Amino acid sequence: MSWQADIGLEIHVQLRTRTKMFCGCPNAFGAEPNTHVCPTCLGYPGTLPVANADAIRLTVRSGMLLDSTIGLRSKFDRKNYFYPDVSKNYQITQYDEPLCIGGHLDIVVDGQTRRIGITRIHLEEDVAKNIHFGSDSGVDFNRAGTPLMEIVTEPDLHTPEEALAFLQALKQVLQYGEVSDCNLEQGNIRCDINCSVRQVGAERLGTKTELKNMNTFRGVFRALQHEIPRQIRELERGRSIVQETRRWDEASGRTEAMRGKEDAHDYRYFPEPDLPPVQLTEEEVARWRAELPELPVARRARLVQAHGLPEYDAGVLVADKEVADFFEAALQAGAPAKAASNWIMTELLARVSETGASIHSLRITPAALASLLQLVEKKVINGPTAKEVLALVLAEGGEPEAIVKQRGLAQVSDTGALEAFAAQAISANPKSVADYQAGKPAAFEFLVGQVMRLSRGKANPQLVRELLKKQLG
Repeated sequence: MSWQADIGLEIHVQLRTRTKMFCGCPNAFGAEPNTHVCPTCLGYPGTLPVANADAIRLTVRSGMLLDSTIGLRSKFDRKNYFYPDVSKNYQITQYDEPLCIGGHLDIVVDGQTRRIGITRIHLEEDVAKNIHFGSDSGVDFNRAGTPLMEIVTEPDLHTPEEALAFLQALKQVLQYGEVSDCNLEQGNIRCDINCSVRQVGAERLGTKTELKNMNTFRGVFRALQHEIPRQIRELERGRSIVQETRRWDEASGRTEAMRGKEDAHDYRYFPEPDLPPVQLTEEEVARWRAELPELPVARRARLVQAHGLPEYDAGVLVADKEVADFFEAALQAGAPAKAASNWIMTELLARVSETGASIHSLRITPAALASLLQLVEKKVINGPTAKEVLALVLAEGGEPEAIVKQRGLAQVSDTGALEAFAAQAISANPKSVADYQAGKPAAFEFLVGQVMRLSRGKANPQLVRELLKKQLG
């Protein structure tokens, strides 16, 4: 019996705004608990919310980036439930009239492109954060009221790989759109998973379970790797799938039942009486559409066409907006395109991976990288010396050209000096000379290495090869 999984995601994205959704408190991460709060985001009786216009703009921008239909009229609603992180016992959200309806995002898995439908995108306020200390718990309300955009997909995803590809592609789009930082460590992007299975060919979807509050992409992937086979096993044993909310336990690698799954009527939605409907104009929407940034797919194609980069290089650079921005800034400073791509992908991204920092937090600037590559291109320094200079810049900062001058690292291209080094290497290694003359290429490379050693790595490698071949006859 063959089975197919149907997966829908509800992605919650904290928006990049200066203040919270319905009050003037700072929208900032990392402050002392309960310091970015006021009577409104604490839910005190008698307080009145005021909608954040920038959050509305960013949500509409997201809808445009995902090809949604923008609702000129939308409204806010109250979603009623009792939980410690919701001090007023309801959350202000959008129910039947969201800002954005429909849309799609294309993903590529195993070389195949698939279009994943978007059901809706709506705007709401984030809740507070529960913090547990062994036998005690606390609530930090700094997060309460943060503008939170929810993107709901159609159940068009069928494998853990597709779910992961969707989240990665969505993160790219939102970062390029400057909608959100999408910082997983800070909880800027989280998601719930709706998952069901059915026999291949069956038209009706199976009973779904919901996996709540997944805060890493790896966790989403691993949770689906467990949950899909679990549901299949239950059905093959003649049991029914219970519609319920489950949690993912990273340590055990299992999903566990939490509670029965609520339906919409359980939340008793009704229009928020303290907020008027959101009424956008055609002119506003047109102006926002004209401000849309270049998306990753278009940028990748441009890097290939305009700068002659291989598709692979362009894909790696564009995967992170900050990396692509760094690359293009280096080009503007005079860096050769292919050389800049190679050095960023190998040297700089390796350092980013080691430190976990962003490329812009490294001590080297795009202009400094361009200067370093120009020194190599003009044969002022060779490749090994360039790596030495790069290490110094990354450790201490500074300008490559000044470092080369201060430390005497300029490449040796003086023919007389190199002829002397070549003669010394030949005299000291008669066996290698004999091996080379016997037709062994590796012996010649050994002799090149000896000349480079004698010059302390500063010799012009091309000139070294020419002089050695001349002296060896």
